[in-house]
Amino acid sequence: MQYSLRAIVFGAAILSATGLFAQNPGGVQESTQATELPDAPQPQMAELELAQQQQPAPNTDGTQSSSQSTSQPSSQASSQTGSQSGSGSQQPGQQPADQSQYDKAQQQIKKQETQRAFGIIPSFNTSFTHDVVPLTKGQKFKLALRGSIDPFTFAQEALIGGYRELGDNYYGYGWGVQGYFKRAGAAYADSFLGNVIGNGILPGLWHQEPRYFRLGHGNVIHRAFYSALAAVRCKHDGTDRWEPNYSNVIGNLIAGGISNLYYPPEQKGLEHTIGNGLVNTAVGIIGTEFQEFAWDVAKRFQKKTAQQIDEGQQANQLKNQQQDQQKQQPQ
Repeated sequence: MQYSLRAIVFGAAILSATGLFAQNPGGVQESTQATELPDAPQPQMAELELAQQQQPAPNTDGTQSSSQSTSQPSSQASSQTGSQSGSGSQQPGQQPADQSQYDKAQQQIKKQETQRAFGIIPSFNTSFTHDVVPLTKGQKFKLALRGSIDPFTFAQEALIGGYRELGDNYYGYGWGVQGYFKRAGAAYADSFLGNVIGNGILPGLWHQEPRYFRLGHGNVIHRAFYSALAAVRCKHDGTDRWEPNYSNVIGNLIAGGISNLYYPPEQKGLEHTIGNGLVNTAVGIIGTEFQEFAWDVAKRFQKKTAQQIDEGQQANQLKNQQQDQQKQQPQ
């Protein structure tokens, strides 16, 4: 009985196994193939699509793509060079501008230093044109010094010393050769100090124009009044604005105060200081009157200077016309 039951169970197990094998006959082969063969490499589709997008599309016109490829480096190079040149020329760019203005002023000074009325009397501080470049502090001082050390200035003050000797002026200096040289030396010191301080140092500090701008046209009374005003009126640097000539007036007073150091005791004090300052101012007025009218005659004999005067007059007329047009334009 026991053997029969075991036989029945064993038979049933065999039948069930055969039924499963019949339903999936290739399952064993597939499992063995899957374990024996390695996995095939799968294509990376995302990377292929990205590479295709990055590749340039085919261009039917070859010149266009080549021009674009060449224009990009050239534009980059030009922008780099432009930025380099721009950044490198900012700071030095101001220096050439300032230097050119300084050179223009130097050229004007050189022309002025050749001006001598009748070939003898210096007119270094006179400008025939009103269109000038402002002078630097050093240029103003050198221009004033140039006129003070000119041989004509020494000769002029020597004549003044002789006049004072004959007129019995400043008797504290004595008489004879010694007294003469003291008077001549005092006269030159007055001229030197008034010129250097009033036309050189103070105009540089207060930005005032030390030069006399010759008018050269109009009636005699108008021109005489214009030239006399130069002692108490001047232009501000770089503008056409007139202002009180503090430099000249105060400079003459300072020179008069310093003269107390070398004048005799009986000619010292506040009265002498003011009087000497006024004398220097009066001498300056005589000088500007001479510069205004003497060239009307001198230019007839000096062709080179006459050409400079004519060019200056033309420049003044052109400048006046431009100013009139600017005033007429509505703002």
